Amino acid sequence: MARGFKDRLTYKATPMQVSVPASAANLGPGFDALGLALELRDIYVAQILDDEVFDVDVTGEGADEVKKDAKHLVIKAMMAGFEFMGGKPRGIALRALNSIPHGRGLGSSAAAIVGGLSLARGLVLSGSSLMNDDDLIALATDLEGHPDNVSAAALGGATISWMENRASVATGCATRFSVDPSIRALVLMPNTQLSTGKARKMLPETVPHKDASINAGRSALLVHALSVRPELLFIATEDHLHQQYRREGMPRSVDLVNKLRGAGVAAMISGAGPSVLVLHTGTSAEHDDIVRSAGEQFQPLDIEIATSGAMLSNV
Repeated sequence: MARGFKDRLTYKATPMQVSVPASAANLGPGFDALGLALELRDIYVAQILDDEVFDVDVTGEGADEVKKDAKHLVIKAMMAGFEFMGGKPRGIALRALNSIPHGRGLGSSAAAIVGGLSLARGLVLSGSSLMNDDDLIALATDLEGHPDNVSAAALGGATISWMENRASVATGCATRFSVDPSIRALVLMPNTQLSTGKARKMLPETVPHKDASINAGRSALLVHALSVRPELLFIATEDHLHQQYRREGMPRSVDLVNKLRGAGVAAMISGAGPSVLVLHTGTSAEHDDIVRSAGEQFQPLDIEIATSGAMLSNV
């Protein structure tokens, strides 16, 4: 620990566990604003160590791709949370069981960030008074770069997020609303990956006023469709701002979205892609028709909408 740094925190001696849901962002028209929590969870267990060591073990999705030291994203988020609350532990032991695929537009980095901040808060006595939910979302947004996925991962259900200037600092904010229980999620996941950074570079600096106007209306309608009028999901998920511009990076996914929407299915790119998200209230036969339309190049995942966000517990 650096000389002159006074750690004001009292750490718990026992480990804590958090489970964090996957998330789908944008949902068609709600670029960087709308998010949906999905019941596919990463599980992280962490404990404070007296020694100056970061002991990290990862199993499951991406286990061979991530850092296993202080540079692991969960550890980085934990340290950011501790520093926000006024402390800095010597060491941390982390065990991660990953279920959320990486680079597929399902919020794996958001889950790691929200999980790390939640663990930091949970491992400190009176942590919730030192970092409330608004603080957590603001910190998570700083680490992720945008608030949509982290908001859904933290709060569960469907979320509306935005950036707000506070003391001349852009701060991530969010609110949650419940989803009509008849709505189900089907993820069609290709075997390819696409980084959020690369996907964002494909977007133009400006868009036509007409397209922006359509998306504004569709985004507002989508909140209503998700909460009380699921029969409006198809028209409410129409997008003119980002999906078609990203076709070069995921042509099969965008073609599948166009194909399904041509058949009246509420299909969209999940986040930055390349997974395709379908929101539906259909029968089993209709579900099977959608899966057949996707073909063998897409793995279908039926995922419940998560009504709870990050869930912290004692081990």
